[in-house]
Amino acid sequence: MSPKVINQLKTKWNQIENSKISRFLLYLALAFVMVVTMISNVIPEKLDVSLNSIAEDDIQSPYRIQNQRETNAKEAEAAASVPDEYVEKENVVLDQVVYIEKLFTQIQEIQAETSKENDKTDPKKEEDTPETNADKITTTKQNISLIRDNLPEFISKDIKDDSLITFLNASKADVSMAKDVATSTIKTIMKDKITVEQINEKKKEVEPFIGNAFISDSVKPALSEITASAITSTYTFDAEETKRLREEAIANVEPVFIREGEIIVEQGSRITSDVLYKLEIVGLLKEDFSPYPYIGLGLLVLLMTAFLIYYLRDLIGDKKKENIKLIIYVLLFSITLILMKITSLLSIYYPSVAFIVPVAFGTMMIKMLIDEQSAIISSIVFAICGSLIFNENTASPFNFTIGTYVLISSLSGILFLGKRNVKSKILKAGFFVSVINSIVVLLILALTNGQFGLTDISWQVGYALFSGFISAVLTLGLLPFFEAGFGILTSMKLIELSNPNHPLLRKLLMETPGTYHHSVVVANLSEAACEAIGANGLLARVGSYYHDLGKTKRPHFFIENQMNIENPHDKISPQLSKTIIIAHPYDGAEMLREYNLPTEIVDIAEQHHGTTLLKYFHHKAMQQSDKQVTESDFRYPGPKPQTKEIAIVSISDSVEAAVRSIAKPTPTKIESLVRKIIAERLEDGQFNECSITLKELETVTISICETLNGMFHSRIEYPEEIHKKKVSQA
Repeated sequence: MSPKVINQLKTKWNQIENSKISRFLLYLALAFVMVVTMISNVIPEKLDVSLNSIAEDDIQSPYRIQNQRETNAKEAEAAASVPDEYVEKENVVLDQVVYIEKLFTQIQEIQAETSKENDKTDPKKEEDTPETNADKITTTKQNISLIRDNLPEFISKDIKDDSLITFLNASKADVSMAKDVATSTIKTIMKDKITVEQINEKKKEVEPFIGNAFISDSVKPALSEITASAITSTYTFDAEETKRLREEAIANVEPVFIREGEIIVEQGSRITSDVLYKLEIVGLLKEDFSPYPYIGLGLLVLLMTAFLIYYLRDLIGDKKKENIKLIIYVLLFSITLILMKITSLLSIYYPSVAFIVPVAFGTMMIKMLIDEQSAIISSIVFAICGSLIFNENTASPFNFTIGTYVLISSLSGILFLGKRNVKSKILKAGFFVSVINSIVVLLILALTNGQFGLTDISWQVGYALFSGFISAVLTLGLLPFFEAGFGILTSMKLIELSNPNHPLLRKLLMETPGTYHHSVVVANLSEAACEAIGANGLLARVGSYYHDLGKTKRPHFFIENQMNIENPHDKISPQLSKTIIIAHPYDGAEMLREYNLPTEIVDIAEQHHGTTLLKYFHHKAMQQSDKQVTESDFRYPGPKPQTKEIAIVSISDSVEAAVRSIAKPTPTKIESLVRKIIAERLEDGQFNECSITLKELETVTISICETLNGMFHSRIEYPEEIHKKKVSQA
């Protein structure tokens, strides 16, 4: 395959790799890994049991759920315990007395009219004949009908015609006495509370009252019947109040719950209908399919994926490799979850093995290869996933004990790794993770208040200690593969590149000692300034060491290397001098690429002059030429600094060279010079393509001035120096 075809394939692959579709697929891969590692932990356990079968093991409820059947039974019992509510009827006794008085008054009126008619009737016709008997019957019926018309229905229906006829035919004395006895009896019986259920019982009390009354025995049965018909309830049923009280009683009933972990049926017990119902509502019956666990897992994965997308949306490298860091993140995330899954499968048989999970490996790798914020966010996600993955030995869908352990272990790895991610730090971080893990295990055992033997405690603490060791070993073992495979620039790699024995640094020292010294000073200035604004100080330092490597091609054309020799620029044209000077950033970048140094270091060498103007040679060219000399011919081609670190190296480079030209540098002179250089770079638009702010530039100014003042501080003149000075002046 020809080089041209290979380059085309590489270009095509880079386009695919850095596309938005690829980024979407990487996030999809995150979600897929979470689903694959956790789906087996949400599939509900199903039991093949039937009514009256025997339970082979203790069956526990997987979660807390309301037992609706028992709750309904308690509510019905509470409602039934509330008695009916009654409200007192107003004037009911008076009304009943009035009705009875009217009845007897009407009887008395009928008797009076009958007596008048009898007085007018011819005595000879008093003998009973069929015609007179028929008239009497008709008259009696009319009188009874008249009496009933004036009585309420509930009284009239309980009085027989015979009882009314008895009083129509009774003596006036008996009727008058009956009226008094009836009203008195009604008042006596109805003075107490009478409910609807008590009416019949109260009516039975009428007969003894009437039996003891001073009245003819012939009218007592009729009087008892009439009086009893007037006895009614003095209280009426209050349906609304009764309903309210019963609803209140139901509302006060505590729902009956099947608690999480509650044993529904013990081993060897018979499966009753009640047990079968409980197994059904907790979703343990084999024939029941519930989509809810799968919906819950889907929502959880969706939520965590969105959470990660939000925090990783700016997780990109340079524009040529936008998705490299995201690919690394997906790989590390997947490896960590797979390790957690493998550990959880072992913990089914040996529960203590759960504490050996090396989750700190994932967060330490993410911190070193990506950044600290991503590692902290990942710790939270790992804790949530871990609490679900390690739920095999718990009734709950989440094992919060292991979730807490995973969270603290992950954060410990990040915390103890420190700012400089060197190999010794990884080993120390692994040691501290082991210690923290052990403390967390002991804390968990103490809080559970269980009875643990010394052997059990030793095994669990031992697994926790081993977890930190495995995390450190995995980190040290896999880190070089990720660095080499993805070209990642880590702190460890930067420290290796800062070794003075590196071939390029030795070349710089041996061939251009002045440039080497200049680079060391620039490194000190830029590192302090970067750390002052929160940028990568180590990257700035190492980049400064290599930023002028291109000067090794023509060392004597640069003033810092011109020791006791004539300046060669005095003998050549400004245009040629410009060409030589402008070439050094790009020569250096080319040399760095040949040695396969990281892109970040190459960018510092290539961009540290941006598109600045070579003022000295431009001015010299204008003096030597009659024609107009354009500035663009004497500017560096660029590009301008793309990052804060490159911008600060650029400032430090110019400041260091300018300060060397000051005869007696003082803090005031130094500050004035630094501010002037930064202002000129700002006005020239050299910082337009990086994200450095004016506030950060002010912080950089202060930091550079403090560093330079430390370098050029005044010192005491010793006696020998004073004596030499006097001799030289003599």
